[in-house]
Amino acid sequence: MSEVRCIVQWLGRMEYGKALELQRQWASARTQGLEEDCLLLVEHPPVITLGRGAKRRHLLADEDLLQAQGIEVWEIERGGDITFHGPGQLVGYPILDLTRHGKDLHRYMRRLEEVLIRTLHRYGIHGERSAGQTGVWVHGAKIASIGVHVSRWVSRHGLALNVSPDLSAFDLIVPCGLSGIRMTSMAALLKRQVPVQAVAEAVAEQFALVFDCAVQWRSNPEAVLSLS
Repeated sequence: MSEVRCIVQWLGRMEYGKALELQRQWASARTQGLEEDCLLLVEHPPVITLGRGAKRRHLLADEDLLQAQGIEVWEIERGGDITFHGPGQLVGYPILDLTRHGKDLHRYMRRLEEVLIRTLHRYGIHGERSAGQTGVWVHGAKIASIGVHVSRWVSRHGLALNVSPDLSAFDLIVPCGLSGIRMTSMAALLKRQVPVQAVAEAVAEQFALVFDCAVQWRSNPEAVLSLS
């Protein structure tokens, strides 16, 4: 068994700002060697995030529409362009000391894609990479996005897998800044609903295999949220 340990926490549905602060707290503790690697798994209420490479014109909805639909907008430090998070989408935030995982950002991104590809395979879906693009695709449509931030070789942000979200929400943006992109989901491909928490468990299982770590589920949310 691997000696590298990774704590996994299912956070349920959590506001984006709260999860962002939790990431920053854990990453700070990880940088100081005060915490283990972790993988936070969560759903968010509707929110649009703009990464460092985002162009504001890729946000197609005006402020009034966003307010009417209760959608927050955050400008954040991750790489990449613009994306949408919402109910039915599984978001994963690996907070890892990459000095233990190769100190290779390109390899790290490919390994995150591999986790998603293997998870989809468990459900009979053939996910694949697209040359020159980040994320996972199925039949030319994007099913998962990846955007990360690394500081002092500790990672933040991560991956978003469309399990069963309202795909029409992506019409409010130019997803990942790619004009004409089609988005899909596990539910759309399987023609049935899929429980997000069950997919979270599958992601954690594949994450342990790809990153060669021993997963330890932390069932008490307060143990995570009490970080300072």
